[in-house]
Amino acid sequence: MSEILPVAANAALTYPCGEPPLPGQTVEIAPGVLWIRMPMPFRLSHINLWAIRDGDGWAIVDTGLQTDETLAAWQALFAGSGPLAGCRLTRVLVTHMHPDHVGMAGWLTRKFDCALWMSRVEYLNCRVLQADTGREAPEDGVRFYAAAGWDSAALEMYRARFGDFGRMIHKLPDSYRRIVDGERFPIGEHAWQVVVGAGHSPEHACLYCADLKLLISGDQVLPRISSNVSVFPTEPDADPLADWLDSIDYLRRTIPADVLVLPAHNEPFRGLHARLDALADGHMRGLARLRDALDEPRRAVDVFVALFHRPITPDKEFTLATGESLAHLNYLVGRGEAVRSRDADGTLRYRKA
Repeated sequence: MSEILPVAANAALTYPCGEPPLPGQTVEIAPGVLWIRMPMPFRLSHINLWAIRDGDGWAIVDTGLQTDETLAAWQALFAGSGPLAGCRLTRVLVTHMHPDHVGMAGWLTRKFDCALWMSRVEYLNCRVLQADTGREAPEDGVRFYAAAGWDSAALEMYRARFGDFGRMIHKLPDSYRRIVDGERFPIGEHAWQVVVGAGHSPEHACLYCADLKLLISGDQVLPRISSNVSVFPTEPDADPLADWLDSIDYLRRTIPADVLVLPAHNEPFRGLHARLDALADGHMRGLARLRDALDEPRRAVDVFVALFHRPITPDKEFTLATGESLAHLNYLVGRGEAVRSRDADGTLRYRKA
C-alpha cells in the first residue's frame, strides 16, 4: 500500500458508513456484514476486515498483522462481552498474501478449526516468502537493487530487513481451499462471486455480492490512496502495471457502479467507477511525466521526483518507490517507448526510444 504515487481523491465519492469501529468493536454496514478495524504500527495505521454471517457462525475476510495489538483486538471480539462472543468461525477468506491481510490467518484457522480460503498463486507465494525467514539476502536481490541505483547504505538496509515478511504472519495452514475468478458460493443467505485482479499482488481476490450490492475490494480499489504496483527481484522483467490497468478495466466491466465498496484501508465508499477512472488516470499521468524525464538516460532511483513529485529517502518507502518506478519503466520498455541499457558495473539506465 502506498501514498507514494499521487492519485487524487475523488470529489464524486461518498462515505455513507460513518465513523470506523474501534479495535475489538464492530459496525454493521449491511444486514449480516460487520466492519472490523485492526491497528497497524505504520504510517498507514489500520486495516479493515469484514465478518459475514454464515449460518450459525461468521466467515471472516482478511485478518490483520501478526502483532500483540491485533491479537488483543481479536481476543476482545471473542470475549464474553465482545460482538463475536460465543460464535464460531466457519472459514477465513484472504484477499491476498500481504501480511496485513494474511497475518493472523493461521492463528484464526487453528483456533476455530476452519479452512483458509485463498487463491492459489497468493497462497503459494505466501508460503515461499514465509520460507525466506532467517535466510540471508540473496545475491540476486542485491544485484537487482544495485542495478536500480541503490548505494551501499541502501543495500545494507535491504540485507538487514530481508526475511521480515515471515515475522509478520502466523504459520499458514498446510492446506487451503482454492478460490478462482468467477466462482460463486454462498456465505449465509447470499451468493458471493470471486473477482480477481492483479498488479498489486498476482491473484488478488475481491468478493462481490449482487444481492447486497457490496464489493469487498481488499487493496484492489482504495478510495484515498493508490495501492503499490511494484517489480520485485524475483521477476525483474515483470509488467505489473499492465496487469493493474487491465484489472481496472475488468472491474469496471464486471461490477456495477452503484455498489458499496468495502476497502482494506480508509472507509467504505460509493463511486466505484469514478475511483477506477481516477486510479487509471493517475498512472497515465505518471507515465507521461516519466516519458518527459527520459530524454537522458536515467536509473530507477533518478525518476522518483518525476513520478512522485518529491525525493524519496532510503527508508521503508525506498523499496516501494523503487518497485513502482521499475513497474512504470518496464511498462514503457514493453511497449517500445523506452529502451534499457546496462553499464559495465551492472547499473540499468532507461531512456526514451
